[in-house]
Amino acid sequence: MDKGKGVAVSGRRWAVDFIDNSTNPSSRDIPDPLGFSRSSHDQDDSSLSKQKKDAEANWKSQKAWEVAQAPSKNLLMMGFMMWMAGSTVHLFSIGITFSALWQPISALQGVGKVFEPYKDGRVDLLGPKLLYIALNLGALALGVWKLNTLGLLPTHASDWVSSLPPAQEVEYSGGGLPLF
Repeated sequence: MDKGKGVAVSGRRWAVDFIDNSTNPSSRDIPDPLGFSRSSHDQDDSSLSKQKKDAEANWKSQKAWEVAQAPSKNLLMMGFMMWMAGSTVHLFSIGITFSALWQPISALQGVGKVFEPYKDGRVDLLGPKLLYIALNLGALALGVWKLNTLGLLPTHASDWVSSLPPAQEVEYSGGGLPLF
């Protein structure tokens, strides 16, 4: 064999063939070491791949729960900003209130996209999705509460006066002297 040249096995230049082609029966008669069997070696590979898949499923489940709990952090921040904006109608409070309404609505529209990376046959996403939806509905309720605090929701009878028919005159009174 030339120096620097590898053994050509099945078309590869630098491959080593580990197949035992010896006719000497003594190499086959050596027993396996204690605790080793050739079949368990194959099972270890399958159990390692199963453990890797289980670890990946656990990781996806954990990340899905983290994503589901993310709106709770936004809830506290938005509540504080609404409190700081006050209860008078001005540009800042209307902008904060619009943001408090828009963010949960857009988050609720994209629930499927948010949890798409964690979709797996072994990962149950129902619980994280329900938590995500509940927290976003809570944020939406916070925005509606702020609208009510600002007086922008029609919750009083006086807000609907324009849609009521005019009241019927019950009696008519006149007085004084005719000028003619």
